[in-house]
Amino acid sequence: GLGTIDDPAFAGMHEVSALIAGQSVGAAEAVWRGEALHAVNFAGGLHHAMPGAASGFCVYNDAALAVARLLELGAERVAYIDVDVHHGDGVQAAFWEDPRVLTISLHEHPRTLFPQTGWPEETGAPSAEGSAVNVALPAGTGDAGWLRAFHAVVPELIAGFRPQVLVTQHGADTHFEDPLAHLAVSLDAQRAVQVACHELAHEHADGRWVALGGGGYAVVEVVPRSWSHLVGVAAGRPVEPTAPVPDEWRRQVYARTRQPAPHRMTDGRWPVSWAAWDEGYDPADRLDQAILATRRAVFPLRGLLP
Repeated sequence: GLGTIDDPAFAGMHEVSALIAGQSVGAAEAVWRGEALHAVNFAGGLHHAMPGAASGFCVYNDAALAVARLLELGAERVAYIDVDVHHGDGVQAAFWEDPRVLTISLHEHPRTLFPQTGWPEETGAPSAEGSAVNVALPAGTGDAGWLRAFHAVVPELIAGFRPQVLVTQHGADTHFEDPLAHLAVSLDAQRAVQVACHELAHEHADGRWVALGGGGYAVVEVVPRSWSHLVGVAAGRPVEPTAPVPDEWRRQVYARTRQPAPHRMTDGRWPVSWAAWDEGYDPADRLDQAILATRRAVFPLRGLLP
């Protein structure tokens, strides 16, 4: 997988990639051993790398390594939630046959986006049926639909699985300004999912939470703000959605890029709202069709009603 357009070889490639992977492994160790309740590595979330190949801008799969390290240390159930706009294919592949790991990925539909995997029917090997969950969202899905899909699938599965640790990947490329994808999610909705993951960790995993970064290619407009919110939520010091972006940072951005930086920490849509799944299913709505396809494929395998 090296020497491609996505993964060109470069000087120091192993050292840099191993450092990122080691940070996620260290975060997992700290959380499992009780040295930290939450840990964040926003340089991580390189979820496309495969056991034998680089893929999709990812050399080493730090997310899979973090989960594997938790299993080595004695964890019996680890849940992985991936809300990057791209399917978390490398993590799914790593644990395809392992019922100790529940992988959940919400992503743009594989018909319209790399890596063209992550169909609802991908539910795990026969030895681990129902351990892989994929919600394939229609292009153009915005805040209300994205949050509806998350809350229609993730909380029930996490509650049933009862993970001892929650590992989450927070790619910022679901944003409407991201140049490489086709969803229309705001920073406010991204922040809402970060808060939801934090709450799920406390409700079902004794608070143990390892949070990772991921994709994000609007590097001035979106990524710094999104992951600042992630760190704030994990640290117990959430950044107010109405807070201004610091002037000094904006000056540094302009000096380095000649691009104007945003003035506030979200997109002005807080609080975001969505319709709960139990409020009704619209058979003509493509998003509801996608949610139902996932629930029908996976929920019965996990003893839940679709």
